Amino acid sequence: MGAFHILVEVDDVFKCASTLTTQDDLDFLESICDGGSAQKDTERAAKCREKGNLSFKSRDYTAAALHYSQGVCSAPLRSEQLPLCYANRSAALYHLQLHQECLNDIDRAVKNGYPSHLLHKLEERRTQCLTHVSGGQKEKDDRHGSASKNHKGPGSEICPQAAVGFSPEKGRHLVAEQGIAAGEVILTDRPYSCVLIPGMEEVQGGRGGLETEGGGFGTEHRRCHRCLSETLCPLPCDGCSYSRYCSTGCQRDAWEEHHHWECPLGADLMVMGVMSQLALRATLKAGLKNIQTAREPIRGKHTKSEPDSRSTTLVRRLSETGPPPASWTLGGPPAAPEEDGGNADWSKELWLMGSAVLRHMLQLRCNAQAIVSLQDAGATNSLVQSRREIRIATAIFPTLSLLNHSCCPNTSLAFSTGAAVDPSGSDLSADVSESVSEPRVTVTVRAARVIDAGQEILHCYGPHSSRMVTRKRQHLLQEQYYFLCQCEACSRTQEEGGTEGRQQPSGGGGARLEAGLLCFKCKGSLKRSGADRTGFMCSQSSCSHRVSSSEVSLVLQEIRVDLEKAVELMERERPDEARRTLCRGELADALARAYATVGDWNNAASHLERSAVAIGSQYGDDSIELGQQLFKLAQLHFNGGARGPALSLIPEVRRLLRLHSGPRCPELQELQDMEDCLRG
Repeated sequence: MGAFHILVEVDDVFKCASTLTTQDDLDFLESICDGGSAQKDTERAAKCREKGNLSFKSRDYTAAALHYSQGVCSAPLRSEQLPLCYANRSAALYHLQLHQECLNDIDRAVKNGYPSHLLHKLEERRTQCLTHVSGGQKEKDDRHGSASKNHKGPGSEICPQAAVGFSPEKGRHLVAEQGIAAGEVILTDRPYSCVLIPGMEEVQGGRGGLETEGGGFGTEHRRCHRCLSETLCPLPCDGCSYSRYCSTGCQRDAWEEHHHWECPLGADLMVMGVMSQLALRATLKAGLKNIQTAREPIRGKHTKSEPDSRSTTLVRRLSETGPPPASWTLGGPPAAPEEDGGNADWSKELWLMGSAVLRHMLQLRCNAQAIVSLQDAGATNSLVQSRREIRIATAIFPTLSLLNHSCCPNTSLAFSTGAAVDPSGSDLSADVSESVSEPRVTVTVRAARVIDAGQEILHCYGPHSSRMVTRKRQHLLQEQYYFLCQCEACSRTQEEGGTEGRQQPSGGGGARLEAGLLCFKCKGSLKRSGADRTGFMCSQSSCSHRVSSSEVSLVLQEIRVDLEKAVELMERERPDEARRTLCRGELADALARAYATVGDWNNAASHLERSAVAIGSQYGDDSIELGQQLFKLAQLHFNGGARGPALSLIPEVRRLLRLHSGPRCPELQELQDMEDCLRG
């Protein structure tokens, strides 16, 4: 291993790693991969079907469909379990009113050899579905046409007010050439490549019915492995039990682009991790010609490299799966360096591929972007719903990667995945997928506040000034991204001698929010103080205790730890215990949920107003966090019949949601429906 310490070129690191990798290393990798985990298995398919039957009998049709889908993916071609799983899934889809999807599964069951003596059941179900489908076909066709237009957008777009700048210190970055208004779209971008994160549990599901041998169903069970759209009836890969797709279009495109070579490596890739798989996909997609072109400007430049045998192992295993992709078989590639004892049977193409994969693996630590989605939390039948942000995939966004980090960014990011869903729950992607050549994932970057001409456009890599103190933020950024953050928030803290301050965004609601903060000393109300209004002072003249924003922030962070415990109790439907916990910890948000669970809307709204005060003080009056909290408060006012408070709150909620999520935010339609109802 000592040889690695004197190597500075990625090519040399890969070459050295290849000489050190032995057959014993490959055998060990195979032993820890549980090589059969991604293989088809008739017995496992039968067990999944049995679990689906149990969920079906308890009328948990969503869980049943997911279990049957797992059976479809596990069943080998031409096995008796495959048509049975398709047929059973069609029954669950029928009860979920997904009639077209039900018809598709009936056809698949028949095509794959469904027993003839049971066909009459499928034909009866087909007749019932056709009645429903024919009635709404015209309306659905119109929506399909609209969805198709949405899918054919360009790869990335930058607004006219922004441009790419360059400096030796920052490299390429995005700058505002003209003033950009708050809420304006700055950038839309699509990923060059993305990989679904396995094992990230969906936070909403039925009770009890969603358990598998490996735990709850995760994103890999409920989303297309190419476009990331949600689906209850995925199409399986014919070769492995892991990968699944929302349509034949995604299935075909994934196979041609990367899955033909990933399929035999399924278990290996799961062990090596998402970054290794993303590096391999990007390399396969780029092709030999593009890799050769990209290598020209970096020759002779030193790259910080650490030993990593995963790229070597991947290429060794890839060479066993068959010939390389067509894009990697161009004639006359540059000669590879001398093998120095390496495997003589490696082709020049595979050597270049392995070196490129290693380079990507080293760079993705700093350049990959998590794709996040808001999911409903708690049981589906709960009277109170809240939303939680989860990571569903990791991607390379070519243009988004131009944005540098700030702990107090001037932008907001919103992700959209897959196609729109019609009111019955049907995925509108089925008819348009044939023409899709890129993952249907989009990130939209909006200005979170006014950005003046000449200012750099920045977003947050994770550590945010409203959630974490400066020292911890700088430590995490140094550890992962190798730079010492000197952004506005970090520099301001240093100038103030280490006290945490927060820039107050412009916007309404500041006076209202101050009223709920209590003095740590006498419990009187706090008001903002100082020229920049970043601190607080007790309003009682007999006290006049002063509190910095950092103290308030730290207390709120401590409260959030207790809050998570109370929320867990709520999601396990134990509101009484949650209320007792919250009363001890004065955790207003979860206490509001506890009251709302039993239908006490007025008490719930009262406590949520207190929570909104804390949220606004920590994250800012123009923050998306405050918008989401006020959205819940509007729902409580509506449910409790408080017409005046609801109508007065809706415009502010609408402003905040539009600012960060744009005019197509689904919550905006709910706000409009509430307002229409309240106004009669």
